Amino acid sequence: MKYLEEFRDAKGVQAMLAEIRRTVTRPWNLMEVCGGQTHSIIRNGIDQLLPPEIHLIHGPGCPVCVTPLVAIDKALAIAALPGVIFCSFGDMLRVPGSSKDLFRIKSEGGDVRIVYSPLDALKIARDNPTREVVFFAIGFETTAPANAMAVDLAKQQGITNFSVLVSHVLVPPAIAAIMSSPTVRVQGFLAAGHVCSVMGYWEYPILVERFKVPIVITGFEPLDVLQGILCAVRQLERGEAKVENAYSRVVTYDGNLAAQQVLSKVFETEDRTWRGIGNIPQSGWRLSAAYREFDAETRFAVGEINTCESALCHSGEVLQGMMTPTECPAFGKQCTPRTPLGATMVSNEGACAAYYNYGRMAATKDLVCLTL
Repeated sequence: MKYLEEFRDAKGVQAMLAEIRRTVTRPWNLMEVCGGQTHSIIRNGIDQLLPPEIHLIHGPGCPVCVTPLVAIDKALAIAALPGVIFCSFGDMLRVPGSSKDLFRIKSEGGDVRIVYSPLDALKIARDNPTREVVFFAIGFETTAPANAMAVDLAKQQGITNFSVLVSHVLVPPAIAAIMSSPTVRVQGFLAAGHVCSVMGYWEYPILVERFKVPIVITGFEPLDVLQGILCAVRQLERGEAKVENAYSRVVTYDGNLAAQQVLSKVFETEDRTWRGIGNIPQSGWRLSAAYREFDAETRFAVGEINTCESALCHSGEVLQGMMTPTECPAFGKQCTPRTPLGATMVSNEGACAAYYNYGRMAATKDLVCLTL
């Protein structure tokens, strides 16, 4: 498949690794922001092929993993209400709340449905005018445009029984929060290519100027990831710090202007709590005043909910880079993909799931600590 198979070429990978080895002369700590990149790194053994000078830190770029527990509990409360059809992408159904998950709500009689697009949920609302249909709108800038478009269409078409529970988070404020930590050891970033395909990378030069770290926009295939690492290492070895696009077949500087337009129309930024990390200023979206009528949190009065994290789960430390998944005492024991304690074991992009699914069952001694 064009633009896919050639980026998995074994000879190309070996050549790129050889160039990285020739380039690196000292230790460097790089963070891949996206959970999809983390899975690619672990699945393909990239971290084990790199020279020992390069340490990869798994960033908090898994949207399911950073969705706060309070948002999960609000979703559970709404989904359990009579007359509600609760719609979500499938990866959210097994994410544990304080005491249960959406699958449990479904087994107890709640009408919980997996959809593949927010437009599917909008159609369900159109087809069921006497029911309240709620879509769980989570994710980074990648998934937000479709969610915004669904809300805009609901307003245009007068579909009043449709609402969204919003828990969107943004990448640039997270990078700023990471670099503002007094104990940060990240020296360069691999930015998420799919986020930048929507938003471009015009927001990143100010971060580079402020924190003096390279930011390389990177894809997800083995050669994409290695190209991003090589670009970042070259900059670091030269004492440079700039934004570099190593995913130009997909990403442009300006990004998708039509998507950005609908985002600015439907959403506005707000402070947002990230699961396992805490509050990051102006790091989330909520519905703007013109669309507030479609806010499920307000419609169903679930604003005040108390939450309780599992005492055994250390997913917060994993998300912050304070420990690797295998250093969590519950990893592979009380916590498995069948019996997850935290979102990082559930999500397709979660670091714990990556380590479990690809056989990384032994603890890693080389740990780079990040505290937000």
